[in-house]
Amino acid sequence: MPDSVLGLAPVIPVVVIDDAADAVPLARALVAGGLPAIEVTLRTAAAPDAIRAIAAEVPDAVVGAGTVLTPQDVDASAAAGAKFLVSPGWTDRLLAALQASGLPFLPGVSTTSEVVALLERGVREMKFFPAEAAGGAPYLRALSAPLPQARFCPTGGIGLASAPTYLALPNVACVGGSWMLPADAIRARDWTRIEHLAREAAALAPTA
Repeated sequence: MPDSVLGLAPVIPVVVIDDAADAVPLARALVAGGLPAIEVTLRTAAAPDAIRAIAAEVPDAVVGAGTVLTPQDVDASAAAGAKFLVSPGWTDRLLAALQASGLPFLPGVSTTSEVVALLERGVREMKFFPAEAAGGAPYLRALSAPLPQARFCPTGGIGLASAPTYLALPNVACVGGSWMLPADAIRARDWTRIEHLAREAAALAPTA
């Protein structure tokens, strides 16, 4: 199990799975493309089974659960085999459950006050969401001077073209995105195309 979600790869794919049967071949394609950290969002009924299947059958994947909203989500995700947890936001109750899980986690923030509140509670690694809508790379750049100890995985509206700008920031360790998972490729089960897009994402380098 990783000590941190950050640093596994420049991009964490954010996956929505409607059919649990797609989970393993999709995960294998992402891993083959160089993206081992895979966030499966709890937005569909298939998500727990998908996490369980990836954890059991794709040993090189580090599968996590996203859209974690409640302590019950934390428990269910851990039971399914999730190796990390991601939430779009946080409350004290949810944060306590995340911390009690023993798993690495990224609580979501979109304001300076939320960042300061998490730092006060000993949390230094966060998801910045929804990244583009909440101010994007300029907002995170502005946070880096007064709050250098906070590190972020921005997610929300980021694509292949904009990701390098985020990755160039001193307080950004990786980005989350789904552009390497086009819906038509998943419907067609075109795992070769997804592997190619994953490799393209894994090769991203920061640009100012």
